[in-house]
Formats: sequence, C-alpha cells, structure tokens
Amino acid sequence: MTLSTIQAEEVLTLDTPATMSPIESTNPLLRSWHSEPFHLPPFKSIEPGHFIPAFEVAMKSHLSDLQTIATSPDNTFDSILGAYDQAGSLLSRISSVYGNYTSSLNTPEMQEVQTKMAPILSRHNSSTYDVPGLFEKIEAMNDVREEMLAKGEWNAEQARLAERVYVKFVRMGAKLDDVAKAEYADIQAELASKQTKFMQNVLKDEEEWELVLTAEDMIGCPTDVIAAARQAALDRNKTEPSDAHVITLGRSMVEPFLSYASRRDLRQKVFEAFSKRGELSPDRDNKKIAIETLRLRRRQAEIHNKNSFADYQFEDTMAQTPENAVKLLSDVWAKAKDAANREREMLEAFLTEQGETVEGGIQPWDWRYYAEKVRVAKFDFNENEMKPYFSLDAVTTAVFDVSSKLFGLKYTKRPDIVAYHPDVNVYEVRRDKKDGEGDELVAIFLHDNYARPYKSEYRTQKKNLAPGTDPIEAIPIVSNNNNFSKGSEHTLLSFDDGVTLFHEMGHGHHGMLSDATYEYLASTSVLKDFVELPSQLMEHWLR
Repeated sequence: MTLSTIQAEEVLTLDTPATMSPIESTNPLLRSWHSEPFHLPPFKSIEPGHFIPAFEVAMKSHLSDLQTIATSPDNTFDSILGAYDQAGSLLSRISSVYGNYTSSLNTPEMQEVQTKMAPILSRHNSSTYDVPGLFEKIEAMNDVREEMLAKGEWNAEQARLAERVYVKFVRMGAKLDDVAKAEYADIQAELASKQTKFMQNVLKDEEEWELVLTAEDMIGCPTDVIAAARQAALDRNKTEPSDAHVITLGRSMVEPFLSYASRRDLRQKVFEAFSKRGELSPDRDNKKIAIETLRLRRRQAEIHNKNSFADYQFEDTMAQTPENAVKLLSDVWAKAKDAANREREMLEAFLTEQGETVEGGIQPWDWRYYAEKVRVAKFDFNENEMKPYFSLDAVTTAVFDVSSKLFGLKYTKRPDIVAYHPDVNVYEVRRDKKDGEGDELVAIFLHDNYARPYKSEYRTQKKNLAPGTDPIEAIPIVSNNNNFSKGSEHTLLSFDDGVTLFHEMGHGHHGMLSDATYEYLASTSVLKDFVELPSQLMEHWLR
C-alpha cells in the first residue's frame, strides 16, 4: 500500500492556523506536522536552536491548559482527569523529539541546549503541580475513585488514572507548604542540572577517548572486531599510522576487545578507561557530582519526612522499603559471588594447565580473555563461529519474524522517509484487521542500531484525543536505540548483542501494542517494576 493511499484512508488533513506568531510560523517544532508522512517530526528541518523558543511557547500553553482545568466550574472525570491527560500536548510532542535527540544525536550544540533547558524544564514541571485549585480537584477525584468504581460509573482504567495522578502530585510536593514547595522546586532544578552534567561527562569521555592501534596491535581479535576498529579509525579520520585501528569506549567494541586482544597492557588500558567514564578528565568530575546529588536527595527525603532518599524512592515500588531491596540484593550477591569464585578457580586452573602465569594474578581486564579461552578448550565452544549467522541484518530479520509470529506484526521498510540520521531505518508496522477485511496501521518504527560519537518513543499510543484531533495522532511512533559497532561491510553481532536487540524490541512491542485510553497510563508509562517485563520476556526467544 502506498503512502498516498494510507493517508487517504487513515489521515485527516489539518490546516495550519491562519493566525500564527512569527516564531510558530518559522519553527518546525511548532508548525503543523500534517504534511509529514504519518505526522512524523520534520527531521530535516529541525535544528538545535529551534528547541528553546519552542519550549517557551509549549510551557506557556501547558500551564494555560492546567489553569483552565483548575478554574472550570465543571467537575466531572472528563473535565478534570480526562482534560489533564490531554493537557500540554504541544509540550509532549516537542519533549519527545528533544528526548530522542539528546540520547541519539546529542551534538555539542544539543548539549548546550540541554544544559540550559534542564533546570528550566524542571522548574516548569514543579510549577505544574502548584497551579492554584488544581490539586484540590485531583484529590477530590481520588477520594471518590473506589466509590465510582463500585457503582460502575468509572471503569478500572479511570480509577487507575485517578490514583496514579494523585500519587504523582503528592510525591511532587503538592501537600507541602509554600516555603517547602519553593525549596523542593529548587532541589529538583539543581538535581536536573547535575544529572544532565553527569550524563554529558560520560558522553564526552566516550566521544573523546580513543586508543589508536596498528593492525599488529589487534592480534588475537576476530576479523569482525578488526573491521569495526578499522571503520572507527576511518570515521574519525585517522591517517597515522597508515593501518590505523581505533578502539572506542562503546560497549559493543570494548567487550569483544577485552575477550580476544592478546596484548594484556592494551586490555588494561581499555578496561580502566571504560570503568572510569565520567572521570577521565579533571574538568569532568562525576565523583563530585555524585556526592552533591546524594546531599540533595537526602534533603529531598527530609522534606517528605522520610528517613532517607531510599525510603522515598522505594515507597512507590514493588519492594516498598529499602530493607526489602537490600535483602533481594544480598541474596543475589551471595549466589553471584559463589559463581564468580568458581569461575575464577576454573580460569586459574586453565593457566596452570597451560603453564602460563600472569603478573598479579587474574585481573578484571583478564577475565573475559581467559574465560573465552576456557570456553574453547573445555567446552569446544567458539562464539566467533556463530557470528557469521549473527549479522545485524539476519538478527533483525529474525526479530521481525518472531514479532510477526507472536503478534501478527508486518514490517515494511520505508527508505523514502527521512529520519534524524542516515543510519536510522524507518518501518511501517501493520497487522491484519480482526474482521479479516484488509490490514491496519499499528505503529511507525525507527530502528537506530549503530554507535556514534553523539549517541524512545516519539509519540505514545492513546485514545483520549481532543475533539478535532487527527486520528493519526493515536498511532505510536516508536524508536529502538542500540549501540552496535558498525562494520566496514557487514555488521556482525555477538550473542549478547543479539540478546540486546531482542530485549529492545520487547520495549518496542510495549510501545506499539499498548491499548490504553489515557496517555498517562499508556505504553512504557507504567511502574518501573513492570517496564522491563516485556523486554525480559522477548530475550527468551533468542536465548
């Protein structure tokens, strides 16, 4: 089916409003996206400089939506919670693009925007829980939810929405006095800035650190790892030495290098750099940021009358208390430590059998290397023999096949649709209608697989659309972001990489197949205890 046919059947045309401000008429984040396929973001037009002015307009619009709810004389479910779920749609649209750019295309220009916007967005978020009269309405809805559910006037989803919105308001300080609210907003803004800086420090170390090697230095590494290192050198314009290979701090390059590289001194360099991301430069001290973060979190807990931040954090989780979490971790730790000690003994026995000694004994940068040798010697298992079957294309085909068999989803690649980077593949996802009369659009899927120097979900599934909204806005736009090292010809994955791809597709399915009325409860907007379940289950189709 062609795009024009799809649009004729499923997309209602929205006209751009005649009365638009100069900013709205020139900023692609604020203009209507109805001319884009499936109302995707206009990627080719978006620049970092568009975000700040777009956010300014969107935040004002969001507060206006909330103030309308708070001052309305209508106190029905739809006028309060239904409207709250729809509030800030422009901000949600911009934030989804912004979030994906800061994780997948976080150039220095985007990092500048992110640094500036982190505290501003945090303060805006705090202000949304302090709109006069709004919390009282939210609280009133929560007070009657069990009664309304028992009467059959609300369904379970409506009752759940009332509960979750109320809990969020309370946890964000809606019941605090004005002085405490002001301090709490300050803490949230400061935490947002520090968390942004922390992540950017790690990203900067991953972007800047490199180990330039010769072909001879790569001895022991399989051909696909050598090819990926050579491709990294070409991508970084390394001309000296003439046979330059580059090891970066991308996990999909670090782990195979530690597993196969014969030179112990190089393995040590790579391991230590990888484990110290965020502290490789005196200008980027994440240890200091971590200490300051702990101080702020302690005060955050005190404001909520909690003994610790852990008490506050676990209150809204399955664990309920830090003690329960520690018990689980302690049980796992004891068993994991026993398993690690048995593996160490096996590695040391192998060294003895080979008549080999290593200075200082087995070190962290030796573990993968000798574990791989033991697998070959003791169990006749060589992962490199599997890799030709684990090309990125083959594993992608496999995961789509599983997706089709489990959920009836069909993926059609759309090379005509421009994404935010040339390496991103765009797919139209469809399935047969239940009545057997043709098929229907389920989602748009963006598959972003390769690591790059600046490396979610754009639109969430929902049914609670404002009157006059184009139905295409109910169709989710889902992005899977992986960080595989790109090969010069074919990208070969390790088994763990393959598991990662299946894992991320589990999140993708969660976004594509969500069937919720309210965006607040849809897709991965669920409790953290559950959000990893679909991805964990999906892994088992490869394991």
